Amino acid sequence: MSGPSFSFGNQFSGRPAAQPAEARPAAGAAPAGRPASSGVTASFGAAPMPPAGGAMPAPAAKGDDLIKETTTRDFMRDVIEASRQVPVLVDFWAEWCGPCKQLTPVIEKVVRNAKGKVRLVKMNIDHHPEVAGQLGIRSIPAVIAFKNGQPLDGFMGAVPESQIQSFIERVAGPVGPSDAETLLAEAEAALAAGDLQGAADLFAAVREMEPDNLAGLAGLVRTLVAAKEFDEARALIATVPAAKQSDPAVAAARAQLELAEQSAKLGDSLELEARLASDANDHDARFNLALILNAHDKREAAVDHLVEIVRRKRDWNEEAARKQLLQFFDAWGPKDEMTLYGRRRLSSVLFA
Repeated sequence: MSGPSFSFGNQFSGRPAAQPAEARPAAGAAPAGRPASSGVTASFGAAPMPPAGGAMPAPAAKGDDLIKETTTRDFMRDVIEASRQVPVLVDFWAEWCGPCKQLTPVIEKVVRNAKGKVRLVKMNIDHHPEVAGQLGIRSIPAVIAFKNGQPLDGFMGAVPESQIQSFIERVAGPVGPSDAETLLAEAEAALAAGDLQGAADLFAAVREMEPDNLAGLAGLVRTLVAAKEFDEARALIATVPAAKQSDPAVAAARAQLELAEQSAKLGDSLELEARLASDANDHDARFNLALILNAHDKREAAVDHLVEIVRRKRDWNEEAARKQLLQFFDAWGPKDEMTLYGRRRLSSVLFA
């Protein structure tokens, strides 16, 4: 990041974007061959100067004041002076710009989640081309962060939410968890403690706050599975668009549902244990017992039984034991301690 001498005209012309920005030149941009602006000064054309005796007051970073539209006339107040209190992101956009429409809901969400650590000011370059021209912006969407009255850093294109989050943390420092993330953590804790109603209420609150939050939906599915409300859980998963069915949280919830439905049909574990006691090679009994043990959260024992089948007869039932272990790992998640344990055990048998 640079100081007052930072040249956005040169920086933006060569910076790659996660998605291509609109190629149409921003209105008012410097013509080809003319040097771009070497930086941003304290004045933008007709922008008003601060009144005598002090800087213009900036609005408090609360509520709707976190995101606003600005004009060339108000740029000094809304961006330059406001950035002396808190970093301000300026989003240069236009109505004809497709990537701008993709970026808008994402950047607004991240800015709101930052809870006042940054503000977002949007500027339509068709209506107000002068500032974009002075900054040397030639394609949009383009976002520039201002701090202490100076441009600090920027990016182009409809970049992913995670990249915007990292960008904000670079210019404003670490940002704590969002309200939705806090609720998700509380919901997971309630589910782990067996408080199914509390977990359901919290996951539902996340969905109300962020209807597209797949972690909230998946958490509610897992809560329904724990309550043995399988039909409701399957109906809820069916509402996820096809393009998002492979989301890790959704996939894990679906795997848990399928495992629970399988286990519900398996009958008495005591009978299966008796069959194994009389015949250690009764792989069908061992396999079904592993499913029941997993349903009762005895996951280590479930893993051990499936690994034992692989050890005794790997190709039994078309490698059903190995495939079932992989389904367990999908349901538990790649970082779960039992997933890591199971992978180690399976590898020790497969590659012995």
